[in-house]
Amino acid sequence: MANTRERLHILWTTGDTVTSEKMVLMYALNARKRGWWDEITVIIWGAAALLVAEHAQIRGGVRDLLDAGVHVSACRACADQLEVTSTLEAAGVETKYWGEGLTELLKQDARLLTI
Repeated sequence: MANTRERLHILWTTGDTVTSEKMVLMYALNARKRGWWDEITVIIWGAAALLVAEHAQIRGGVRDLLDAGVHVSACRACADQLEVTSTLEAAGVETKYWGEGLTELLKQDARLLTI
């Protein structure tokens, strides 16, 4: 397991397509391919879950992340409430309850980028 200083978590909450493509997906993919971080986890939360479920191009970008070795996980509570859990899981996205995990990341001063 990587040193915590070499692990990045990206909390993706925006439903904005441009920001999602040109920041979240682009940065996570390039950071992984170029070795800027040992481990990268993208956490899909809120409006981003709906965006991934409804937007084929965004789902393709998520697939690129997964293929490159980025861990992609979604808040299960959000996905269930938005009725997109099965769509996210079919796209290869892990779903789990993230409230406690996010709290731990914050308490540990983990590297967390929020978009």
